[in-house]
Amino acid sequence: MTVTPNITISDGNLVVHGKTILTGVPDNIVLTHGSGVGLVAGAFMGATTSHSKSLHVFPVGVLEGVRFMCLFRFKLWWMTQRMGTSGKDIPLETQFILIESKDTTQEEGEDVQTIYTVFLPLLEGQFRAVLQGNEKNELEICLESGDNAVETNQGLYLVYMHAGSNPFEVINQAVKGVRFMCLFRFKLWWMTQRMGTSGKDIPLETQFILIESKDTTQEEREDVPTIYTVFLPLLEGQFRAVLQGNEKNELEICLESGDNAVETNQGLYLVYVHAGTNPFEVINQAVKAVEKHMQTFHHREKKKLPSFLDWFGWCTWDAFYTDVTAEGVEEGLKSLSRGGTPPRFLIIDDGWQQIGSEVKEDPNCVVQEGAQFANRLIGIRENKKFQKNGKTKEQDPGLKHVVEDAKQQHHVKYVYVWHALAGYWGGVQPAGPGMEHYDTTLAYPVQSPGVLGNQPDIVMDSLAVHGLGLVHPKKVFNFYNELHAYLASCGVDGVKVDVQNIIETLGAGHGGRVSLTRSYHQALEASISRNFSENACISCMCHNTDGIYSAKQTAVVRASDDYYPRDPASHTIHISSVAYNSIFLGEFMQPDWDMFHSLHPTAEYHAAARAIGGCAIYVSDKPGNHNFELLKKLVLPDGSVLRAQLPGRPTIDCLFADPARDGASLLKIWNTNKFSGVVGTFNCQGAGWCKVAKKTRIHDASPDTLTSSVQASDVNTISQIAGSDWNGDAVVYAYRSREMVRLPKGASLPVTLKVLEYELFHICPIKYITPDISFAPIGLLDMLNSGGAVEYIEVQLDSEKKVEHFDGEVASELSGSLSKSWSPTATIALKKRKCSNGQLKFKSNQLLMILSS
Repeated sequence: MTVTPNITISDGNLVVHGKTILTGVPDNIVLTHGSGVGLVAGAFMGATTSHSKSLHVFPVGVLEGVRFMCLFRFKLWWMTQRMGTSGKDIPLETQFILIESKDTTQEEGEDVQTIYTVFLPLLEGQFRAVLQGNEKNELEICLESGDNAVETNQGLYLVYMHAGSNPFEVINQAVKGVRFMCLFRFKLWWMTQRMGTSGKDIPLETQFILIESKDTTQEEREDVPTIYTVFLPLLEGQFRAVLQGNEKNELEICLESGDNAVETNQGLYLVYVHAGTNPFEVINQAVKAVEKHMQTFHHREKKKLPSFLDWFGWCTWDAFYTDVTAEGVEEGLKSLSRGGTPPRFLIIDDGWQQIGSEVKEDPNCVVQEGAQFANRLIGIRENKKFQKNGKTKEQDPGLKHVVEDAKQQHHVKYVYVWHALAGYWGGVQPAGPGMEHYDTTLAYPVQSPGVLGNQPDIVMDSLAVHGLGLVHPKKVFNFYNELHAYLASCGVDGVKVDVQNIIETLGAGHGGRVSLTRSYHQALEASISRNFSENACISCMCHNTDGIYSAKQTAVVRASDDYYPRDPASHTIHISSVAYNSIFLGEFMQPDWDMFHSLHPTAEYHAAARAIGGCAIYVSDKPGNHNFELLKKLVLPDGSVLRAQLPGRPTIDCLFADPARDGASLLKIWNTNKFSGVVGTFNCQGAGWCKVAKKTRIHDASPDTLTSSVQASDVNTISQIAGSDWNGDAVVYAYRSREMVRLPKGASLPVTLKVLEYELFHICPIKYITPDISFAPIGLLDMLNSGGAVEYIEVQLDSEKKVEHFDGEVASELSGSLSKSWSPTATIALKKRKCSNGQLKFKSNQLLMILSS
């Protein structure tokens, strides 16, 4: 494919769309074409000279016979405008020029287009450029540093030029260029988002880039389509590729094996690029194309989702951390059930296993803090804390009693337990009693330079000193199989597998990071398939493409860094990170937006996000510390939840904004239910990952109150829900304000939020029964995901049937008419979500359906 730029220097002339703008361009003037939309329509102008100085004036060519408007500083403080037709009309201190010319590339007889070219003098390094004219009608670049000690002999990006047929679009595109959103690993385990406009904005360890640009092949159209291009760095053989930028604004591919003995001199399939006009379709199609090419993973749509996702859960982690006991588990289940929100899904997190450590305090050891992460697994059974009251006989496992009590006494349906991919944080004890056959050896992690260039990690500092007990990859299936078989014998239904990315650091001597990771993942999935009845795995601390592109079976993935109840900097960035990470991760697995505390200053904010995230809904409350009023907005009396249908993702207009940092944007997250869409709006400003401090920090302690707007089309697939005959009208129910609005096609609703505030908009397409009668099913008004309660709708015209009036109590069928004199009458069969323990009825949670004429 050949790309022909619209701005060139030819035979000493600067030519724009075939029209000569400048003549007599000197040989020391350099032209560099832009990227994205600027590749064709834009170019940078620079200049070189043999002498270094702090102030240069570079003539760039003669300007005559055109019309222009420029903006110049007429005094130190202010600019004003000046119009002219030649170089001598351009004042000193000109900071903007817009030139009008004709497109002479078109054939005679055609309507010749007017072309507008904008000149923007820039800053480069320590220097500032402005434009000016002289008496020879030459356009000049004046370049200065303002410090005689700061000199240069060149500037390659001194003026940016952009051309097109619409002057306002030209100026907009010149200033904006391309916008991108990328996902990068800010620490070994997790990704977060970063937005930018040039190569230097792309961080190390970038695993996904989405770029926005304009289709410059259709410049004659007023409605030029926006093009979205996704870049997916891949695995090839034993090598893994990631993307990164540099100070020259270049996009780089970093290719590594993780083993000095595994080398290559090429990679032919390192990055897959896919483009189109709908960003969500582009990403979906790109991942499916990569799936077909690599054949090492499956798309989420092909995977069976585990059933626990549709039930309310409780995790022991933030309730007890590693101090969890059998008694603590029982008390937690009792506490939540007594309040009317019974957990049907239980995760027994870190703290149940038999672990030991040979790490001794050593005054000469650099790493003491975090030494607990070097603890190793010494047996596959539970520890003494889970030997019920300390009296259980060896042949009667204590874990089995805990699981049986949970299921029989508290009606828990699914019990999952935690383990690390390597067994425990520090792996498996080498030659431990009963574990000798795993051929475990001590290994010392070596991190990728990209990870080291972002955020250091205390876990890795500890393991680099104390080592990790690595089960030999040929024996790791035996290890998983024995562990999982024992858990299954105790009634456990699945596992949460954590600390996964540690394996990428241990590839030396095992064929590299990709080979070792794939061996471990294949063994893990084979064991889970053999020992558990469902696709029963939650994948955690796993945001590397080594594992993502190796997951054929695993269907649930933690979407971001942890929920940290005690860290004020973590709450807003948590919501934005889970949403942006789900854009990529949601193509492979169902993202899990993590547990939260129901009794916490930010509890409702987190609950609202989980309600529309399409994720599991579970808390990690300490026993007795619950907000049942809030939980009942998430959990039905039987313990089930109203889960949205898709991974929650930012709306299109938020994809390239930065709702955590820019001080201007609200985050909008969209999702769908069976008969409606939902858009959650969140003020997430004030905190994010800092590349200088190399940690998540608060950068604005008092973010502003912000305003945005919501419309039906924010739900990307709303037309598919509504059907082909939908005219675009909708009823919108705002959950917090309790306002209900009929929204015509294309109209929008304003929303204003303070930091840590939210609003949920339930968008219900209006269904027309007759030209005079229409309706929209809203759902259970008191539930955060109101529309998730509507299971089935059928409309039948019947002019003879006797009418029953809707009175707020909804049976499985509802017949209604606005007037007996109207004909025909509509019969609407509507089924709402039922509890497994009977008919769902709430006086306060009425299922609302709007009828109108």
